[in-house]
Amino acid sequence: MPRTMDDYYTAVYWGCRVESAEECARRAETFFRLLSRCAPDYSCWFEQADSRKKALQLRFEPTAEMFVRFFKRRGYRLGKIGFTFGAWTGHEEDERGGVVSFICGDDAMAAPNNCILYLPKEEPGTERVLTTSVLREVIRAMVLAWEPDDGGVFSDAYQELRNEPVGPPRTGWLMYFSRRRGEVPPLPEPVRTEPVEDKGTLVILTPERFNGHDPAHVALADQVRGLLDRAGLLKELG
Repeated sequence: MPRTMDDYYTAVYWGCRVESAEECARRAETFFRLLSRCAPDYSCWFEQADSRKKALQLRFEPTAEMFVRFFKRRGYRLGKIGFTFGAWTGHEEDERGGVVSFICGDDAMAAPNNCILYLPKEEPGTERVLTTSVLREVIRAMVLAWEPDDGGVFSDAYQELRNEPVGPPRTGWLMYFSRRRGEVPPLPEPVRTEPVEDKGTLVILTPERFNGHDPAHVALADQVRGLLDRAGLLKELG
């Protein structure tokens, strides 16, 4: 029997942006504060560790002061420039919706700065989180905190089907394009677009949950990607 379910993750990306520990910590605090308003799942955080038992002993409050302390540790530094961090919500059911990671303040060209939130794969997490209303707020939280170039909510099935490039921007259920990338062109129904403050534009491909195994959803994604490509939004930023 062919697989009909799909898995998802949310991510935003930005290029070289060297920032201090204090600047990255302020952005991280803003992100976690805004994310906590999106769903109850994101109100409690633990440092990641080698075991679940150890991680559950590492609860922290995601304040700027706490992140500055984290960034002083060797394990959270990327050499002399940049920082990396990962956290877990403590959900013990078999779902990945409780993990977030980010790289910030880095000047590397090969691996862009990013923030990734792994979304639930099973109920009840999928029912709580995988809705357009929740995920649009998750993207807004990421954009307002990190000011990325692009990002979105991505379907594992669609990416595998189309073998999209490893690097962003990718085609997603939701997609974000900063003003640096240009203007989003008119898109066909049922696609919706909306501004994210003065930062850029959010594209919502389908009001229902996008499924990379659904031929109609795949056709729409292909059509929209073609329009975005022709508008120059998928070109590599200098």
